[in-house]
Amino acid sequence: MLRLALPSTRALGLRAIISSTPRPLSLPRGGRELSTSADQVRMLILGSPGAGKGTQSSRLVSKYDSIRVVVAGDVLRDQVRRETEVGLRAKSVMKSGGLMPDEIMMELMSSQILELGNTSFLLDGFPRTVGQAKGLDKALVEAGRPLTLVANLDVPEQVILQRVLDRWVHLPSGRTYNLSYNPPKTAGKDDVTGEPLSKRPDDNVETFSARLKSYHAQTAPLCEYFESRSGEGLEYVNLKGRTSDEIWPLLDEVVRRKYPWLKGKE
Repeated sequence: MLRLALPSTRALGLRAIISSTPRPLSLPRGGRELSTSADQVRMLILGSPGAGKGTQSSRLVSKYDSIRVVVAGDVLRDQVRRETEVGLRAKSVMKSGGLMPDEIMMELMSSQILELGNTSFLLDGFPRTVGQAKGLDKALVEAGRPLTLVANLDVPEQVILQRVLDRWVHLPSGRTYNLSYNPPKTAGKDDVTGEPLSKRPDDNVETFSARLKSYHAQTAPLCEYFESRSGEGLEYVNLKGRTSDEIWPLLDEVVRRKYPWLKGKE
């Protein structure tokens, strides 16, 4: 799966751009010409923690390799692992099970979005609040590249809890496995490298419950926000299912209908 490398936030001078009060993203309008072509995927996947956003993103970019994906969780964990300044601030929030403050998420993700240029893209895990969504919307509209599809993954919470408890990850690559429906070929080992798998520190009942509470308070209103904006080029869809295998054909059908020109692998 193609991911974008995270440039140094210090090198980009983002701290001079983003103050403690989050501001709308500012995409370049000069120098790099941004296309207004309709032949681009500009998509966002929503869903509660553990709903399968990463799994569906992986399937999309595996089938449609012209799409680049920016996974907020991967960007976040990379910064925490490298113990950058913003990563250390994020680490304390992760331990408490809360959602990242807007200022941290904007600092982490702005450079990623700035690097997308004319490429079709899929955002996974960002924006997380209505404030972030409005800032992202404003910047993309001004750049002539507004979002065109928002898909919400609607999965029962008890199903999600079991997924979280059964989840194992290969930390260096971000590859995720689940003992229930996507187990590794060899127990406890990554399929590609053979290296040991790990549990995420926040994959436990207590932290998951706190994350769900934060999600319902801050992120769930995103569905209402994007649904209210559906039309005039933006489509919002709610996809219900208990497993990723149930949701995948629904999502793929929506993508093929929305972007009929998109060529995928069979």
